[in-house]
Amino acid sequence: MLGAGCTELRYLTQASAGQADLMDRQVDIDRIVREKRFSRRTRELLAAVGPIKAFGERHGLRATESYRTYVHLERDAVVWVVSACEPLSFRSKTWSFPITGSITYLGWFKKDEARAYATELAHEGWDVDMRPAPAYSTLGFFDDPVISTMFVEGDAALGELADTILHESLHATYFVPGQSTLNESVASFVGEHLARVFLTEARGPSSSELRAYDELEAFIDERGAKMSAAYKELEGIYASRATHTEKLAKKREVLTKLREATHARRELTNASLVQYETYGSGQKELEALFATCGASWPRFMKTLVAAKPTFQKARPHEDPARLLAPVVAGGCAK
Repeated sequence: MLGAGCTELRYLTQASAGQADLMDRQVDIDRIVREKRFSRRTRELLAAVGPIKAFGERHGLRATESYRTYVHLERDAVVWVVSACEPLSFRSKTWSFPITGSITYLGWFKKDEARAYATELAHEGWDVDMRPAPAYSTLGFFDDPVISTMFVEGDAALGELADTILHESLHATYFVPGQSTLNESVASFVGEHLARVFLTEARGPSSSELRAYDELEAFIDERGAKMSAAYKELEGIYASRATHTEKLAKKREVLTKLREATHARRELTNASLVQYETYGSGQKELEALFATCGASWPRFMKTLVAAKPTFQKARPHEDPARLLAPVVAGGCAK
């Protein structure tokens, strides 16, 4: 078993190598569009990146040099995300780094390295989840490229690309060290809502692109609701007076039914459920804050920025609903 220092060094080494590899592969987007080096579909999606970035900046996201280049990968994920959780509670394993503070997941650029690390964690007794991720953010410290893994099939591609770019641009605009759940929940809220506005403006309210995006997001939301229901059911089981053996048996039953209901391709664990909660918590509070700010994204962002010192003082990975409730009550920043 590796010590914490060895794990951090191992992770940072592969992250640096993976980032360097992406930088070596990148090609200027304007050049691709101009020279017709890739398929027409790829060129059309890449041609939309500039307008998506400009749209985000008009709505309060920070202007960066990211997404001016493109990287084509011969794989279906840019990183594989490994997370871990206690077997009979929803207490996540955390890692800590100087810039990000405490985080609840690690992204690995090579699938075999991610799997090896996930296996080590499982041997230590953790519930483990390993999932492919189509994108990630360096929080503005590097000029992130558009990656081929960001493209989905069909008419939903433009909306999903906009969602991804706006989501990751939010991370470069707003990041609270030690609050992974808040960071991802805010990014998911902003990415999804702004993507719909972008599609409505760029393609029209009756466009096939908007319809396909809404259908895909509805499917994702339905699956997320099932994951959230299982999370709440297991919370009750773990807090009950049942024996250790009884809790494990009930857990297996809940997760087996959930995997069948969601048609999940991988085994579902506590770590899987925590990751879903990480990306979708505090949505009611974020909706309320947005409404309080008169549906103004710049004011919404300004209010979150003003609350950042308070969020940083809270315990790591606090429930976003608890963090945001007093902000909503306090009203929108002028």
